[in-house]
Amino acid sequence: MYRVTMKIEGMMCGMCEAHIADTIRKAFPDAKKVNASRKHGEATFLSEREIDRERLRQAIEATGYTFVSVSLEPYVKRGLFGR
Repeated sequence: MYRVTMKIEGMMCGMCEAHIADTIRKAFPDAKKVNASRKHGEATFLSEREIDRERLRQAIEATGYTFVSVSLEPYVKRGLFGR
């Protein structure tokens, strides 16, 4: 599993966050735990497989926001007590 973190400019309100999250879910139906934060200027989600970074960039920019960067790192789910 992978944790995808992208920097996005242009989010100003809660509706912007929801719009970004909906766009990610639509472009990547297997995305889990999708979260967008205008405060941090980023969005994150989990994916079972590596994602197409160009497809992600195109999806975000098609909504009118500025895609800055993306990082992909392995994600290991921890147990109930952090083990």
